[in-house]
Amino acid sequence: MPVLPKSINDLIEELGRLPGVGPRTAERYAFYLFKQPANGAGQLAQAITSLHGQVKICPLTFMLIDAKETVSPLYSSSRRDKSKVLVVEEPLDVAAIESTGSFDGTYHVLGGTISPIDGVGPEQLHIAELISRLKTDKVNEVILATNPSVEGESTALFVQKRIKEANRKIKVTRLATGLPAGVDIEYADHITLTKALEGRRTL
Repeated sequence: MPVLPKSINDLIEELGRLPGVGPRTAERYAFYLFKQPANGAGQLAQAITSLHGQVKICPLTFMLIDAKETVSPLYSSSRRDKSKVLVVEEPLDVAAIESTGSFDGTYHVLGGTISPIDGVGPEQLHIAELISRLKTDKVNEVILATNPSVEGESTALFVQKRIKEANRKIKVTRLATGLPAGVDIEYADHITLTKALEGRRTL
């Protein structure tokens, strides 16, 4: 016979699907939610339910934006320098870099990295769209901010090659050694990211 009611077991199972959440953590989360007032749990449920309906992907930068927006405010703002494009793997990387207040250009989200073992090739990433932006936005510098992993480095080299093929005059830089090997951008602290931006180098 099951020890817990089916609804709690179902919640534990779903919570356990989240990245980094093991069985014991899922159980703690489930019991925490059960102990909260019904309206508190309802607000969480509403936030989750409305997530896909109220969020979409920017067609130019591939960042996450509100469903009512046409393009990302970090692209359309007159305060952003469109001649500088910082290229990242995922939308959370943008949030991490923006929190430093050290970058005034625009962003481009690749949507992952080249990883043949996972069946991800250049055609699955937003590289072609980046190359199109080079001319449209009169870009003079592209900052490659992929993670310092094997996949991140190989992706950066591929993107650099494509940029140089399109326009050899564009300056291509890479985040500096402020980012230690093995640490993803979204988990880096503000100081580390600021130093990495300040010390970027030409490839």
